[in-house]
Amino acid sequence: MKKILLGMLLAASLPTAALAARDDLDELRDSGTAKNEWRMTKNDRMRDIKVFVKNEEGKNIRSFRVEAVFSSPIEDLARVQSDIESYPKWYFEVKEVKFLKRVSEKEFIFYMVHNAPVGLPDRDVIMRAVIEPMSSKRPYVLIRMSALPDYLPSKPPYVRMEAENYTVKWTPMGPNKTKLEAEGFIDPGGISPAWAVNFVQGKGPYANMIGMGRMLDLPKYKDKDQKDPLPYKFFE
Repeated sequence: MKKILLGMLLAASLPTAALAARDDLDELRDSGTAKNEWRMTKNDRMRDIKVFVKNEEGKNIRSFRVEAVFSSPIEDLARVQSDIESYPKWYFEVKEVKFLKRVSEKEFIFYMVHNAPVGLPDRDVIMRAVIEPMSSKRPYVLIRMSALPDYLPSKPPYVRMEAENYTVKWTPMGPNKTKLEAEGFIDPGGISPAWAVNFVQGKGPYANMIGMGRMLDLPKYKDKDQKDPLPYKFFE
């Protein structure tokens, strides 16, 4: 009995980093999945969300992919995505956001600060969003998100992220149903253990889908009488 209690106490005392690193190793051993192959890590059938990760050849951090289906028209997803100031309400571990520049009707730039895992300094990132509108020849909206690490001077104590690069694709599946597909990777800059990067890339996409679903239910985006005109050109 004493040995059991001691084991429980030792397990409870392990730091977050050690537990996450252990989970990371367990996943890497999983089923012998080869490099450059997507492996599903989350399948939420109730919410219709799937998350995948891929161990890139020659890298110790992963890429991510997420698929989700929302019971909302594609225009409502565009409204949530355009509302930059509301990102802290749903975007994974965002503690601060600031709109910087409207480059054109298809491009904008903004600044974000992310909460980092315990024991690591928080990260900031300047993001560029480029919209490829849906048209008769392109039956979906594509958004290319990429980091601009040199756009602003560094702001200690934050560590500037080198990359938060991903694409987002929205495909209408009817008047009130939209499929979202996102794929990409992050490079948090500075000294970042692989377990921390992989932890964020594994948890963040799923949390974002949960958050977006919650935002889509708000009257601000859902009710026709409360909808503002779209500030960017998502549709030709």
